Order: sequence, then C-alpha cells, then structure tokens
Amino acid sequence: MDPQPLKGRKAIVTGAARGIGHAIAQRLAIEGARVAIIDVDGTGASRAVAEIGGHALAITADISQEEEVDRAFAQVIDEFGGLDILVNNAGIVGTDTPVHDLQVADWDRVLDINLKGTYLCSRAAVRHMIPQKSGVIVSMASISGKEGNANMAPYSVSKAGVICFTKTLAKEMLDYGIRVNCLAPALINSPLLDGMEADRVEFLTSKIPMGRLGRPEEVAATVLFLASDESTFTTGACLDISGGRATY
Repeated sequence: MDPQPLKGRKAIVTGAARGIGHAIAQRLAIEGARVAIIDVDGTGASRAVAEIGGHALAITADISQEEEVDRAFAQVIDEFGGLDILVNNAGIVGTDTPVHDLQVADWDRVLDINLKGTYLCSRAAVRHMIPQKSGVIVSMASISGKEGNANMAPYSVSKAGVICFTKTLAKEMLDYGIRVNCLAPALINSPLLDGMEADRVEFLTSKIPMGRLGRPEEVAATVLFLASDESTFTTGACLDISGGRATY
C-alpha cells in the first residue's frame, strides 16, 4: 500500500468525537486525508480535532436533522474545497428492552440516528460526488443487522437497514465512479458499550469465537482499505469484522 494512500483527499467522519469514529478519523488523517468530524458533541469533536492536529475540522450537528446535515456538509465542502470520502459512523445502541416493553420514542430515536442519519449524510455526500464522478462512502452496520439481537430490536433493525441501503446506493452510483460499502463489526471495545448492561456485554462477547472484543483501531484499518484505492473493485459489500462470529 502507498505510504500515504489518502494524501490530498478530503474526508468526513460522523460521530468521531470519541471511540470507533475517533480512531477512524485519526487513521485517515495519518494516511494523508484532511478530516472533518461531524458530531452532536461539539466539545468532544473539538477535542478530537485538537488531538488529530493538522487541518482537521470540527462541526457540531445532529445527523438525524436534514437542515443540520446539509449545513454541515456545505461548511466542510466550502472549507476543504471538496469531498472524497464519507464515513457514516455515528450511531447509538438504544435501550436494552424487549419489544413488548419498547417505547415508540426509543424506537424512533435509534432509527433516526442510525438509519435516517446514514441516509441524510450519504445523500448530502453523493450530491457533491456525482458531478466529480468519484467518491467513497463507508457506513457502519453491525453483526446485529445480520443476526438480530434480543432486546435490541431498534438497533438490529437500523443496522440491517444500513446494509440494505448500502447495497441499494452502490447500484445507483455505479455510473458515477462512487463506491459504497459497509462494515459489520461484532462488539467493539468503545464508549458505545456505556449504554449496555454488563451482562449483555458479557453475553455478546461470549458469541465471538476469538474470545475478545474488537478494537477501534482494527475497525479503522478496515475502513482505510475501503476508503483507499486498494479496494477499487469492491462496492455494495458488507465486510465482517467480527472475530469469527459472522456466519454469512
């Protein structure tokens, strides 16, 4: 691989104030990209940008809100002079609740951020990428989107939607030189676990044949592959990063 395979490229990573997104933003920057972090946590985004250094940019926005997404993307494109890479990373787990006790508000909140947010950000990105006939989108799905986890219906459904949306958008973008892929991680050791009960984390970890949680930097390395020219024949794919848990 090129020593700096993303040199000169402009990237957006959503939800990168901490955790997996932060690791992704750091890796893209190390590999030569100019990175913008879009996160609802403005203070955290600014702190992450300070750690990354260089010409990184922090923007506060709620990706579930159309107007905020369009404003944020316009700001990045104006500041960077373009957009080559979008990583749809922002997401939440939601409550650990069976369907018969699940509140509509909890369902809506998870779907709005995880699935609607991925759609809104991808739409904003391709509207810029189509005229230039190039670009890469990588979205964060989950092994839950393939298997469905009990007591995690909104999360599982949202991630299944991300997988299907990825395949749909990839087909639509074939004529424009835009590649669209997603990742399906198993449980990753990140702040996303803060919203889960300890016994739930233990149970999900037990389902990973490698016997451990994934690391954010392992996810970032796979994102780098999909964002770089090392994967030019890969689109519409869902790559597993599951420690052996994935069965299809």
